Amino acid sequence: MATLAAPAPLRHDASTIGVVSIAHGLSHFCQLIVPPLFPWIGASFGLSNTQLGLLMSVFFVVSCFGQALAGFVVDRFGAARVLYGGLALLGLAALGLGASPSYAVMLVFMAVAGLGNCVFHPVDFSILNARVSAPRLGHAYAAHGISGNLGWALAPVFVVGIAHGTGSWRLALFSVSGVIAAVLLGVWLFRTWLVVESARPAAVGHGAAAATGGSFDFLRLPAVWSCFAFFLIFALALGSLQTFAPAAAGKLHDVPAAQVAVCLSIYMASAAAGMVFGGFLVRDPRKSALIVSIGFGISATVALLIALGDWPALAVPALFAVMGFGGGIAGPSRDLLVKQATPPGATGRVYGVVYSGLDVGMTIAPVIFGALMDAGAYREVWLGVALAQLVLIATAFNVKRSWRPAPAKTAAA
Repeated sequence: MATLAAPAPLRHDASTIGVVSIAHGLSHFCQLIVPPLFPWIGASFGLSNTQLGLLMSVFFVVSCFGQALAGFVVDRFGAARVLYGGLALLGLAALGLGASPSYAVMLVFMAVAGLGNCVFHPVDFSILNARVSAPRLGHAYAAHGISGNLGWALAPVFVVGIAHGTGSWRLALFSVSGVIAAVLLGVWLFRTWLVVESARPAAVGHGAAAATGGSFDFLRLPAVWSCFAFFLIFALALGSLQTFAPAAAGKLHDVPAAQVAVCLSIYMASAAAGMVFGGFLVRDPRKSALIVSIGFGISATVALLIALGDWPALAVPALFAVMGFGGGIAGPSRDLLVKQATPPGATGRVYGVVYSGLDVGMTIAPVIFGALMDAGAYREVWLGVALAQLVLIATAFNVKRSWRPAPAKTAAA
């Protein structure tokens, strides 16, 4: 009778999770270095909200196509090398954005930033799924998600603090490039914890596919496209929250501009706390879709309250906190749903394609919600956020229906 392999030492798993999470947190940090500076950038170049939203659309268009391809590159050349390249491109983009003499040049460097951003999910999940012991994967996903949310939470405070204190949005972006250089050096120094052996496709034993003989066979799996749709819809809500939804809430409830800027950081920090709780709930894979639905049900309810209620200004940050906590609860279970849909030997490719849905949604969201803001449709912004989160609940159960667990005999073998 075969014996189960012992879990890796806690120190090994924790070290891998730590290095990956720091890099992932930086990628999310870089996604939000530009939107908080919209008032300064818009004033410098005379831009509308729609034009400012287009900056983020360019970023996510490039990231979308790059992410789908990055998964193949990761599976072929290894995760660590691809990670170094992504961090270097983000550093170059931050320097270029800070030095941009015009809106057109900013668009170019937003594309460079998108190319750097595209590598992280295929890299991160290839490393975590290969190196972290199965009993600790739920906590690894939680730490990974928490680091991303902390990156989102810190970025507005960091760049707005520097821009407000110095009067220069350019200096804020130059400072970001210094942060990226420091993280790149740290990741390289601890590169031992990123080494992954080449995965071998398995013929049996996974519910998503019986074999992955061809590089593109995984694209025939319904679960992969269900996950893609899930992340696209998720990004529509998230893209609004990261760009124009806080300002729309400020208009609806007379929230001072300084308090509006803090709402996004409160949302992200609260979501990180929710992920800690969600990491303990992910123990039973059969309940993944249910946990996701509960989390986003909470978030959708709060979004409707913001859209339709009449709230004092001081209550709005608290509502953002509750909404963030609900979304955070869903995070680890969401990532487990993707793992369940992933055939052996195709982790980078599957996560690349699935998470490119996130980039598609983030591409569309700033333009849609920027146009609503220009039209003064602040309530509609929040109704759109609520609708997207309600649709997510149905999509999560569709993801669960799309994958089939391995039969008992096959799994035992």
